[in-house]
Amino acid sequence: MKTSELLNILNQHVPFSSAESWDNVGLLIGDKQQEITGILTALDCTMEVVNEAIEKDINTIVAHHPLIFKGVKSINEQGYGAIIRRLIQNNIQLIALHTNLDVYRFGVNAMLSKQIGLTHTEILETQQTNYYKVQVFIPEENVETFKNKMNDEGFASEGDYEYCFFSTKGSGQFKPVENAHPHIGELDQIETVEEVKVEFMIQEYERTKAEDCINVLHPYETPVYDFIPLTKTVKRGLGMIGQLPEQTTLKSLAMTIKKQLDIPSVRFTGNPDSVISKAAIIGGSGIGYEKFAHQKGADVFITGDIKHHDALDAETEGYNLIDINHYSEYVMKEGLKSLLKEWISNDNFTIEASTLNTDPFNYV
Repeated sequence: MKTSELLNILNQHVPFSSAESWDNVGLLIGDKQQEITGILTALDCTMEVVNEAIEKDINTIVAHHPLIFKGVKSINEQGYGAIIRRLIQNNIQLIALHTNLDVYRFGVNAMLSKQIGLTHTEILETQQTNYYKVQVFIPEENVETFKNKMNDEGFASEGDYEYCFFSTKGSGQFKPVENAHPHIGELDQIETVEEVKVEFMIQEYERTKAEDCINVLHPYETPVYDFIPLTKTVKRGLGMIGQLPEQTTLKSLAMTIKKQLDIPSVRFTGNPDSVISKAAIIGGSGIGYEKFAHQKGADVFITGDIKHHDALDAETEGYNLIDINHYSEYVMKEGLKSLLKEWISNDNFTIEASTLNTDPFNYV
C-alpha cells in the first residue's frame, strides 16, 4: 500500500477537513508514493518513538499530536529539528490525526468513554457541516461520460457509497450570438436540446476543484451549473456523554478513573460526596465545556489541563470536574490500532501501538 492510499482511507473515516482551522493534520513528513512497511500509532512523536519505529522496521508513524505545530524556524541537531532530521534520514513518514480524531464518533473521546465504562453514550456537541448540492445541465448524450469522470475525480460520494447522482430530463434552450462558438446549434438561431439536470453533493472544500472539473468536462462553451449551499448535522462532534455503570460519589469516581486509566494522578473539584450517575468527557484540554456538559445533564465533566482559576470558577458555579491529565489520551494508541486494522484489509504490513510512555511529567 502506498501512502496516498492510506491517506485516502484515513480521509474517508476521519476527514482532514473536520480538523480545527488552527490544527495541522495529514502527512507532515513523507512521500505519498512511498510503500508502507508498517504503521506505528503514537500519542506523541518523540525521539524515542522514532527509534521504536526504526527498531521495528516500521516506516510510518501515525501520531495524535502534530510534531510540526508551532512555527518551526530551523531544523538542526537540536530540539524538534533533531526529531525531524531523524525521521527524514531514516525515511520514516509522519501522519498526524489530531482534532479530526477528537471529533470522530469512534475517536479519542469514545475510546476514553469506553475505558472508564460509560454506557449509552452519545456525542456531547454534534457538529454542523457545510456542503453544496451541485446542479449541472448537460446534453443527454454526454451525461454518462460526465458522471463517470466526476466520479473518478472523487465527487458524488456519500459515506460508503460512490456514484451518487440524481438525474432529471428536460429541454434546454439557448441562442448563440456574436462571437460564440457553440458545441450545438447555429449563430442567431434558438436551439432546443434534450438535456439532463445532474445533481450530486460535494463537501464545502471541494467547490473550487468541482467547478474546475465541470468547466473542463462539460461540452458547452459556457456550462450552466449551480452550487446550492446547505448545512446538516453530522455524526461527529466534540466529547461524549453517557451513564456510569452504577451511581457513585465524585471522590469514588475519581479514584476509579485513576485505576481504569492507569495514570499516576487525578484531581477533582466539587463536593466529594456529590452523587454522580451521568458523566461527560473531553480528552486533552476541554475546559470551557463544563457549563454545556452540565446543561446536557452531566453530573461531572471529565477533562485534562484544568488550571487553578478554571477549577475555582467551576467550584463557585457548582460544576463538578475531574482532571485526568492530557496524557490520558494515550488510550488512542490501541484504539487507533484497532481502527486501522478494521479499515485496512488485505495488506501484509504490521500495525502496532507504541509501547512508550510519552508523558513529559514526573510524579512524586
